[in-house]
Amino acid sequence: MLTRQWRPPWPVDARGTLSAHRRGTGDPAFQTTPDGAIWRASHTPDGPGTLRIVAGREIVEATAYGPGAGWLLDGLPELLGAGDDPAALTPGHRVLREAVLRQPGLRIGRTRRVFEALVPAVLEQKVVSMEAWRAWRYLLRRFGEPAPGPPASAGANRLRVPPPPQVWAEIPSWEWHRSGAEAVRARTIMHAARLASRLENRVSDETLRSLPGIGVWTSAEIRQRALGDPDAVSVGDYNLPALVGWALAGTKVDDAGMLELLAPYQGQRYRVTRLLELSGSRPPRRGPRMRVRDYRAF
Repeated sequence: MLTRQWRPPWPVDARGTLSAHRRGTGDPAFQTTPDGAIWRASHTPDGPGTLRIVAGREIVEATAYGPGAGWLLDGLPELLGAGDDPAALTPGHRVLREAVLRQPGLRIGRTRRVFEALVPAVLEQKVVSMEAWRAWRYLLRRFGEPAPGPPASAGANRLRVPPPPQVWAEIPSWEWHRSGAEAVRARTIMHAARLASRLENRVSDETLRSLPGIGVWTSAEIRQRALGDPDAVSVGDYNLPALVGWALAGTKVDDAGMLELLAPYQGQRYRVTRLLELSGSRPPRRGPRMRVRDYRAF
């Protein structure tokens, strides 16, 4: 067990900043506990590790466990957005100005783990979140190891560490089927797992999109979380164009319309969409929702 205290020069919104890395309320690699702590499990370059974060008004207290403890504590400031520059955004819309004022501690952090961001992003391709999160839970509980940490009473031992790339590459077809992930998404993850070291060392939009099954949307989702890219806008998202259009123009738009509305914020487009997502503003739902599928029955 290792500990660290960090005094950031801004009021940290740890929950808002880290919520981008949570894959549903039952995420086996991300939990919050009644004492206000945020727990994350990760497979670091040094091995599995667990990070516990408690953010006070002036000091962030972090405790880490396992072989990856030192690596996780070294990256704590970046995870909470120390390398981010929210002042780079000049909000021209009223709704954005209000969102910035309501969330002064929100930052775009980076996990520095590209493949770990890739797997859930691929699972979320062209399906509703509930379906993707169900697969993520199954695969981590089946192939992830218990996260290092304190006894059950502290809440950490329920966490599972996302498997390393070599484990993902060898998951048999029937286990993917049991998770609810069809063969296309499974092949994309397994192929990327075999190239994981290349991805970690030379990550870019071009590198990610050179992989079979990785397109514009998936690349953006990975770069948002692993690199903290403030401009990685998720083109092709099912809900995002309507959200952006409703907030900035009062009407639903498609991808082209969304990019037009975001054009004045070039370089900060993901920050804008993140602020809008957390603002709580949503367009009214009148059409049918995207259906939850279950490939396990096929």
